[in-house]
Amino acid sequence: VIEKIANHLVENALAACCQIEGPITSVYRWQHKIETTTEFRCLIKTTIARYGDVEAAILQLHPYDQPQITAVAISNIDAGYAHWIHGSTELK
Repeated sequence: VIEKIANHLVENALAACCQIEGPITSVYRWQHKIETTTEFRCLIKTTIARYGDVEAAILQLHPYDQPQITAVAISNIDAGYAHWIHGSTELK
């Protein structure tokens, strides 16, 4: 599933790159029960302008009722790398 989401994001210029990490063992409470499952984390490299579209795509494609979707603001970035991300996610 995570590779399908990553491919969709990159193919549709919603993300410049997706890095998939894992497997990760997650222990959490869901619907009043303690759950343990194997999950994968996906670091999605995109722009603020594309965030809403990325979130919508994840919510549509992910099987969880409530997948974890968080954004981390970047305070410093190499100009060339930033240019690549913006060019790869340009709204067309």
